[in-house]
Amino acid sequence: MTQRKLHLLSLSVLIALLTLSHVAWSQENAMQAMGKANAKVAKAASRKNRWDGPTDGPKLIAKKKLVFIGGDMGDPATQAVYKGVKEASTLAGWELLMIDCRGACYQGAPVVNQAIGMKPNGIILAGVDASTQLKGLAKAQENKVTVVGWHSIVKSGAVEGLFANVGNNPREAAQIAAFYAVTEANSKMGLVIFADYSTPYLAAKSTALIEILKQCENCRLLSVEELPIAEAPGKMQLAVEDLMKKQGSKWTHVLAVNDMYFDLMEKPAIASLIAGNKLKGLSAGDGSPNAYLRIRNNTLQLGTVPEPANLNGWQLVDELNRSFSGAGASGYTPALHLATSQNLAFDGGSKNMFDPDNDYREQYKKYWAPGN
Repeated sequence: MTQRKLHLLSLSVLIALLTLSHVAWSQENAMQAMGKANAKVAKAASRKNRWDGPTDGPKLIAKKKLVFIGGDMGDPATQAVYKGVKEASTLAGWELLMIDCRGACYQGAPVVNQAIGMKPNGIILAGVDASTQLKGLAKAQENKVTVVGWHSIVKSGAVEGLFANVGNNPREAAQIAAFYAVTEANSKMGLVIFADYSTPYLAAKSTALIEILKQCENCRLLSVEELPIAEAPGKMQLAVEDLMKKQGSKWTHVLAVNDMYFDLMEKPAIASLIAGNKLKGLSAGDGSPNAYLRIRNNTLQLGTVPEPANLNGWQLVDELNRSFSGAGASGYTPALHLATSQNLAFDGGSKNMFDPDNDYREQYKKYWAPGN
């Protein structure tokens, strides 16, 4: 069977898996599946210069206090979300306070209770698993404190316990990264996946990456390394040492749930271990500045599925304002993006970040401003 036919059949299985179809695929259907997969990747890689978010909503309500709870403010994406919240809340004239969990929220520290003690009108859970904060969320509801999340659960939009959860669909983000990896697949590929099951959001990404790549006939899946992001700084070097001992030159590609794994692999002690392999990597998020530099310089990383984190921050403020005004959640989920060396000239790429060219700040201001 030719390499082209193998590639087509691999992708047909992937599409069948994703659509939960049990119908046997013909060669014609395989061609259609290939086209759908390529179209999905092409759409993700396209320019995001058209506003696809809300066009109306309540005017900004003054004199509100927010508490931003960051799961780990050392994470560039969480920092960017906070920056967006700060931009938008300053425009609204709101007071903004911040709590940095430094990873401790993963163990269920009752941080929402701490935030409620600061007497806010609204709380933002950024990278904090909502299921670890159930008692605090119940108390917030009792105290009429609005809570919104960023990556706090798998589903986006209005959900029980949160007025709204903002962020991309983790399974779809993983699918984009996995499909792009499949385009790299050949008989010499040796792939390692770095997975994280510490939160439902990250677990959804990890599961999708693995189930897709296991169906790729041209992708030799050498190993799945379960390494939580919070533990990776202390365990990454040992993980890489073990992989090199077991896989050696067979290891050629890396797929990870987050860019942080590649940040760690660039550290001198680890980089020296893998220098001879000339690894190529893809990430299912979040689009760190270092990831953009690696993609730009063609070192270690081929692409990432970044979050529009600054835009997410503006949306969080919009969702809170909707709650304060008695309106419903916007239901907005920004379109997925795939950053590669081919599209770094737009959508914030020149600033080493994903910041869509869709004029989102002005779009929100249009209906926030009094008199409009």
